[in-house]
Amino acid sequence: MELLASLAAEERWLFPAFLVMYAAIYCVGQLFMFRRWAPRQRLDGSSCLISLFHGTPAALAAAGAILALPAGFRSFAAPNARLQDHVLDYSIAYFTMDLLHYLAFLPGDVLFIAHHLATLFVFLTCRYMVRHGAYALLVLLVLAEVTSLLQNVWTLAGIWRDQSPAAARVYGALSPPFYVLYTLVRGVAGPLFLLKMTVFYLSGQAVDVIPWWVRISWIVVVGTAIAVSNLWIWNLWKELFRERNQATEKAKKDT
Repeated sequence: MELLASLAAEERWLFPAFLVMYAAIYCVGQLFMFRRWAPRQRLDGSSCLISLFHGTPAALAAAGAILALPAGFRSFAAPNARLQDHVLDYSIAYFTMDLLHYLAFLPGDVLFIAHHLATLFVFLTCRYMVRHGAYALLVLLVLAEVTSLLQNVWTLAGIWRDQSPAAARVYGALSPPFYVLYTLVRGVAGPLFLLKMTVFYLSGQAVDVIPWWVRISWIVVVGTAIAVSNLWIWNLWKELFRERNQATEKAKKDT
């Protein structure tokens, strides 16, 4: 709480410092932590590393920024508070750094590039253009990043599961709880909050502070992101059940 209080009192623009921090973490991953990994694994590991430094801290900071405000200011059309702007800058810096990573080394990964560009559009318009509506985006940030720690550990284990039996065991053990948590957040909580957000913005209650095209674009971007996330986790569930069925059939044949 003391850290959040100091951030709330901080008047300087923190985006440059956050971006330098993520760049330094990325370089540590590329040049030191993962330098013995294969090129593609080193790239994925470095991306996961900066994600680890973003996800859980961003979720906690976003939750703190929401709770720090009086209940009356937790509105879809409320002006952004200074602490909320700092949290947005923290995430903008992360998505900028990860976008540069994909553009420089993985330009063919169109889905991730499109996701990062769309996310940056929403955060940047909220932070620097309309300066209202941070409450809605911070709630969505909490929902998006609450699974981040588990997802990044699962991803790193997945990178090495073909080469390391220990990594394969970690990947197998983490898959079911990660899939369940991700499904609950992205398949239940996310759509419900998006519905509430959509009803508010389409009602015209924010018409004086957030232009209609910004409100519509936020709804479209968030809705698309939730739909793609649910498609992704659905495919993972199908793969998990297929692998379990194959393992069961193999065990029957061996007995």
